[in-house]
Amino acid sequence: MSTERPDNDVTGPRRRRPPLAVASVAAAVLLAGGGGAYWASTAAGDGGAADSGAADRKSAPLLALDAPADAPVSAASSSDTPPPGIAPGEPDPGGPPVVYRAAGELPDGPDEAAVHHARGTVASADVARLAKALGIPGSPRTEGTSWVVGDDDGPGALLKVTKQAPGTWTFARTTPSKPCESGMMCANGASEPGGDPVSEKAAKAAAIPVLKAAGQDDAALNAGQLMGDVRVVNADPKIDGLPTYGWSTGVQVGPDGEVTGGSGHLKALEKGDTYPAVGADEALKQLNAASRGEGDAGRDIGGCATPVPHQGEPKPSDPQCVPSNGKRAPVEQTVEDAVFGLALNYVDGRQTLVPSWLFTVRQAPGGPENTVTQVAVDPKFIEKPDAPTPSGDRKVTSYGADGRTLEVTFWGGVCSRYTASAKESAGQVRISVTEKPQEGKKACIMIAKELTRTVTLEKPLGDRTVIDAASGGAVPRT
Repeated sequence: MSTERPDNDVTGPRRRRPPLAVASVAAAVLLAGGGGAYWASTAAGDGGAADSGAADRKSAPLLALDAPADAPVSAASSSDTPPPGIAPGEPDPGGPPVVYRAAGELPDGPDEAAVHHARGTVASADVARLAKALGIPGSPRTEGTSWVVGDDDGPGALLKVTKQAPGTWTFARTTPSKPCESGMMCANGASEPGGDPVSEKAAKAAAIPVLKAAGQDDAALNAGQLMGDVRVVNADPKIDGLPTYGWSTGVQVGPDGEVTGGSGHLKALEKGDTYPAVGADEALKQLNAASRGEGDAGRDIGGCATPVPHQGEPKPSDPQCVPSNGKRAPVEQTVEDAVFGLALNYVDGRQTLVPSWLFTVRQAPGGPENTVTQVAVDPKFIEKPDAPTPSGDRKVTSYGADGRTLEVTFWGGVCSRYTASAKESAGQVRISVTEKPQEGKKACIMIAKELTRTVTLEKPLGDRTVIDAASGGAVPRT
C-alpha cells in the first residue's frame, strides 16, 4: 500500500528561492478580438508588495470573483490545441483530474497586494493618438458603443476601440500600405504573398510607436512568434512592479515592415483595494483541491482495475484505464517555478487584474511549458458564491436593453407561467427566469417556444454584464 504524498510534495534536495522568484514562461494564447496569438513572457523583480499606505486591507470589501471562490481561477496556455470550448492549457473537465507537484521550494511572496482595474471611458484624443501611430488618417467617430477610425466599408485600414473601460482595441489593414507591383496580386493581409518575415529587431522597431501610443512602451517585448510571413510582437506590462498575465498587447508586422494588425487595451489600469495574500504553497494546495473537486468524494482509492496476469507474466499497465467509480487516475504535472503577479479575472462582471500566483508547469520532461494561475487573495476575503439556482429556472439565451428596460429571451412551454427578475450590482445584472405551472390545466401540449419577458432595472444597464442565474454565464446581447 502506498502513502499519498502531500499536494506540494517534492523529491530530491529542496532549495529555498527568493520570495519573488524569476520565471520565464513561453505560452501561445489567442488574443481576444485580435485573431492572432501572443507569447506570454513574465518576470518578477523585487517589487510587488502593496505599499503600506495604499489601502487598509481590513476595510477592503469582499472580492466578488465571478468564478466560485473555491475553484481554480486559472488561465493556462500551451502550444497544444485544447478540445473545443476549453481554454488553452486548462484541464479537460471530461478528462482525468490534474494534480500539480512542486519540483522544489516555492516562494512565500508578499503579505498583501492590490487589485487593478480599468474604469471610466476612453477619450477621443487617446484613440486619435493610437490611430496616428498606426498611420490611419481621419478623426475618431462614434459607431454604437465604439470609437472607429478608418474605412469599415471596403478595403483599407480600420481601428475600433470600445468606449467603455478597458477600451479593447482591434486593428486590421485589409490592403497593402504600399501599391502592389504591376501584374502581382497582393495578399489580403497587407503584403505580397511569399515574403520572408522581418527580423525580431525590425518587428520591435515597427511596433514600438504603436505600443507607446497604447501606453505599453515600457512593457517586456517578445517577437518570437510567427504567423506565416507575419511576425507578432507581444508586450506584457508590469503593473505596480508585478508581472501580468492576460493583459498583453499584440502587434502584427508584415514582411514589408508595416504594422498589419493588432489588439490590446487602451484604458490605463487604476490601483484598487489591497488584500492579504497567501504564499505559493497554499495557493498550490487550493489549486489541487479544486482540481480534484470538493474533498476526496468519489475518488477510487484502489486505482484502475486491470486483468490478473498469469504466473510469470508482467502486470499490465494502462494509464488510460477507468477505475470502478468511472473516474480516471489523476494526471500529474510538475510545477517548475512560481511567480507572484497579477492575472486577469472577472470581478463583479468587470475585467480586473487580481493578485495571483503564476505557476510554470510541465507534464513530462522536455514537454511544453504551460502557465496556470491561481488567485492569491486570502480566501477569507473572497465572497462566497451564491447558492445554486433551482433546477426549474430557465436559461436566458439573449437580451436586449434600452436604458432601464431589459428584455430577456428564453425557451419555455405553453403550460407554465414565467417571471423574470434581476439582481443588480455595480458590475453586473443577474437575471432569473422562474417557471410556475399554470393551475387548472390538466391536459397541455408539451411544445417549447421562444419567449420574452421584460425587466425594469433600478438603474440603466450601461456597461454592466448580464449574467444568467441558471447557468452562471454571460448572456449575449441581441
